[in-house]
Amino acid sequence: MEQKKLDVVLGLQWGDEGKGKIVDVLTPSYKMVARFQGGPNAGHSLVFGGDSFVLHTVPSGIFRDGTLNVIGNNVVIDPVILMDEIAKIEKRGVNIDGRLVISKRAHLIMPTHVALDAASESAMGKTKIGSTLKGIGPTYADKTGRYGLRVGDILQDNFKALYEERKQRHQMLLGQYPPFELPFNFDEYEKKWFEAVVQMKRFRFIDSEVYVNKALDNGTPILAEGAQGSLLDIDFGTYPYVTSSNTLSAGVCTGLGIAPSRIGKVYGIFKAYCTRVGNGPFPTELFDADGDRLREIGHEYGATTGRPRRTGWLDMVALKYAVMMNGVTDLIMMKADVMDSFDTVKVAVAYKVGKYTVDCFPYDGGKDATPIYKEFPGWKTSLSGLTRYEDFPEAFRRYIDFIEAETHCKVSIVSLGPDRDATVMR
Repeated sequence: MEQKKLDVVLGLQWGDEGKGKIVDVLTPSYKMVARFQGGPNAGHSLVFGGDSFVLHTVPSGIFRDGTLNVIGNNVVIDPVILMDEIAKIEKRGVNIDGRLVISKRAHLIMPTHVALDAASESAMGKTKIGSTLKGIGPTYADKTGRYGLRVGDILQDNFKALYEERKQRHQMLLGQYPPFELPFNFDEYEKKWFEAVVQMKRFRFIDSEVYVNKALDNGTPILAEGAQGSLLDIDFGTYPYVTSSNTLSAGVCTGLGIAPSRIGKVYGIFKAYCTRVGNGPFPTELFDADGDRLREIGHEYGATTGRPRRTGWLDMVALKYAVMMNGVTDLIMMKADVMDSFDTVKVAVAYKVGKYTVDCFPYDGGKDATPIYKEFPGWKTSLSGLTRYEDFPEAFRRYIDFIEAETHCKVSIVSLGPDRDATVMR
C-alpha cells in the first residue's frame, strides 16, 4: 500500500513571503497543520472577514474548523508569547481547546535567553546580525550544546530546579558581556513566564514524531508549515545573517520526525519582488524611489517587529537556488499587485562578481555582487479582483512564463491581496 505523504509550505526568500495566508488558504484540504521549525521571531499574517491576525508560534491552520495544529519538536517556544497569542485568538471567538498540541521535545525560550540575545547584539555593535531579540539564537545554542529546557520537562517534579540550574549558567555568561540595556524588567517577565508555563498545561504535550507518523499511516492529510525563509537557513542561507534552524524542506524531517520519503508536494512561496529584514547581503536591494514605492504600496514593515523591510527586485539567481535546495514542486507568487503601477519591472538573472559573471548563488550570498537585470514592461493595470489566470494582462502572464521557464516549476497559485479570497488557483 502506498504511504500517505505530507505536503510542505515554506518561503523561498528571506522570510515575510506570506506563508501564513497560504497555509490558511490550503488548510481546507488538510486535517493537520504542523509547524516544524523557528520561534516567535516569525510573524505569519492572515486576513479574512475584514479582520487581520498575526501568528508567531501557533500554526496558521488554527482558524479553520476541524484542523488539528501541531507545534513540532524543532520549534522554540516562549511560554509568555505563546499564551498571549492564544489569548488574542480566543478573544476573537476561536475555541482552541482540542485543536492545538505541542511536542514534548520542543525547547523553551527562557527569560535569560532573551537577555543573552540582547547582550550579544549589543556587544557586536555595527556587525550585529539584526536579531529580533526574542531569544531564538541562544535557545538553539543551548539545544545543540545539550543544555536546553524542553516542554516535556514542565511535567517533571524537578522542573523549577532544572530552570534554576540553566538560569545560573546564563547569568554567568551574561557577566562576560559589556554593560547593555535589558529591554524588559527581568523579575516581572520571569514571574509572567512561570505563570504562562502553568497555563500551557491545558494543552496536550505529545511525542510528535510518533503522533505525526501514525496520523500519516491512518491517511490523515498533513501540511507542514515553515517559518522564516530559505535564504535564512542556518546552513545554506546568507550566513551569518541567518536564523538558527533549518528552514529548508529537509528541516521537516528533523523538525517533525518523519522520513524523507514521506514528503509529498513542496509549495515554495515567493514575492514578485524581494524584501529583507535585518542585516546581511541583498544583491537586488533598491535605495531609490522604486524601492520606496515597493515598501509603501506593499506595506513592507515587519509583522513581529514593525521594522521597515529592505526592498528590491526579484532575484532569479537566489530563487532558482531555493527551488533546487527545497525540491519545490509548486510555486506560489505573492504580491504582484504591488507593482501594478510600475512602468518597468526588473529581474536579476545573474551577478557580476569582480571580472566574472555568475548565475549560481555564491557562498557569501552575493555580498559583493552587482546584479545583471532583465527588464519587463509593466502591466500598468490593477490585478485586484481578478479570479482567473486567463484574465491576467498579457504583460503579467509573460512575467509568470519567464519565472516558470527559469525555475522549471509551475506557478500554481497567484495571490493578489492579503485577504484569503484574493487568491487565484491555477
